[in-house]
Amino acid sequence: MAEPVSPTRSTLLAKRDQKRLALQGVDLLKNKRDALIGEFFALVQDSLKAREALNNAAKDAYFSLLIAKAFDTPEAVESLSGTPVDVHMEVESLYGVKVPRIFVPESDGGLAFSPIGVGAKTLEAATAFRRLADAIIAVANTENRLRKIGEEIKKTNRRVNALEQISIPEINEQIKFVTDTLDQRALEEVTTLKRIKAAILRREAEETGEVSAHIEKGAGL
Repeated sequence: MAEPVSPTRSTLLAKRDQKRLALQGVDLLKNKRDALIGEFFALVQDSLKAREALNNAAKDAYFSLLIAKAFDTPEAVESLSGTPVDVHMEVESLYGVKVPRIFVPESDGGLAFSPIGVGAKTLEAATAFRRLADAIIAVANTENRLRKIGEEIKKTNRRVNALEQISIPEINEQIKFVTDTLDQRALEEVTTLKRIKAAILRREAEETGEVSAHIEKGAGL
């Protein structure tokens, strides 16, 4: 049920302005939602490609690892494990949505360790795992953006529904109440004025009749 309001003309003007702003808000939110949905579906394609690239990179990396262990001994390969990958993170704004993005600093393609004394197969495995790390970061970026945009689409939908199904109908109900009340008051005022006018006319008619009677009596008619 709509919140009770004072049935005045100023209230009516204020509620009409409120309705206009609410309708503008709905349009803006719908435009934002449509843009987010378009971005979401574009990212779905990017995410599928990133997933496919990740699967391929993982297959290549672990196959290279098995070969390296076979040629260069497991101990030699495992001695190079744990080499960190430096990353940077920035926050981007996408239609007002804060989305973190991970960046890998550009390098000259060199390895994070000295290749001296390291077998060729182990070097190939290290390079393959670097590509795997890049693929993991790409997947993390696309899927994190998908999650953030999906959450924002749901939030925007809830706001649109709240305006269309609750706020605007409530404002319409308040506008109708104020309008009906003002119309009723106006009708009552018109009716009252008509009654006053009728009473004045009757009184004037009665006074005119009395004057005519006195005139007739004075004339001996």
